[in-house]
Amino acid sequence: MKCAVYYGKQDLRVEERPVPRPGRGEVLVRVMACGVCGTDVHIFQGDPGAADCPPGTVPGHEFAGVIEAAGEGVTAFGPGDRVCVDPNKLCGECDFCRGGIGHFCEHMTGIGTTADGGFAEYCVVPQSQLYHVADSVPFEQAAMAEPVSCCLHGLDLCEVRPGSRAAVIGGGMIGLLMVQLLRLAGASFVALLEPVQAKRELGLRLGADVAIDSVHEDPAEALRRAGAGRLDTVIECAGLPVTVEQAIRIAGNRSVVMLFGLTKPDDAVSVKPFDLFRRELTIKASYINPYTMGRAVDLINAGRLDVHSMVAQAIPLSGLRDVLADPALRARGKYIVSFG
Repeated sequence: MKCAVYYGKQDLRVEERPVPRPGRGEVLVRVMACGVCGTDVHIFQGDPGAADCPPGTVPGHEFAGVIEAAGEGVTAFGPGDRVCVDPNKLCGECDFCRGGIGHFCEHMTGIGTTADGGFAEYCVVPQSQLYHVADSVPFEQAAMAEPVSCCLHGLDLCEVRPGSRAAVIGGGMIGLLMVQLLRLAGASFVALLEPVQAKRELGLRLGADVAIDSVHEDPAEALRRAGAGRLDTVIECAGLPVTVEQAIRIAGNRSVVMLFGLTKPDDAVSVKPFDLFRRELTIKASYINPYTMGRAVDLINAGRLDVHSMVAQAIPLSGLRDVLADPALRARGKYIVSFG
């Protein structure tokens, strides 16, 4: 089978490997689509993402496909089933798992980070990590269940309620998902801060009340003109120090500021503790997708989320390295490696 293998910083090679065989409790998935994520970029650049990726690993953790074969003891799935994958397998035995915060599992297997993942024609997956995909859902959309599940965890931590007023910074795939999820959660006002006009226009189509050019406009003044009032929630999705500081600046009194975007490991921001105190701000972060994958799949299967308008292009496996290496390409939107 063809697969993309990570060997070190900026060293990703497409090569041939034998098709793996599923063991007990595992299935062999014929991968149909795998999303290119910011974590994949961090891995390619030699930075740690949500987990370290050992050299020789096949990355890719946002994927969907068809079960080709099932190992002994697999009962809930069978050949021909259309599935997507939760890439984070918990050990279930460490203190974090037993304490209900399994996303900090000390022995987690990360399919596509610590173990071979979906940038391959075939991947072996434990049946515990599988979810059924509706026949009506294209595989490129089913592959988006993992980023949707991560967004759901971040939104849960924000404690958004019906009538909340929110702003999202960054109009990439994640930011546009957050705009939609805020609407589904009952937010009465949603602003999108994004410098690229096409992404602002898409944000408005997907439910934002106002889309602000955060480079050429003063966001605070633009929010005032739009009648935003006090923001309850600001969700930072760009992962840049400048946008993290911007999120804190525009937050309202007693607002939650969610640092969702993944910055580089050594990035730092300037924060004035007195300002946090005076406004009683809560700064939160969100780590992967604990216990939210089922909800994400249900939303996609039910057609409640648009997970395809922000996709720039489906590419062959041979084009993956170019996308990982070129920020200008990634700025166009989400890329999906398609094996269909």
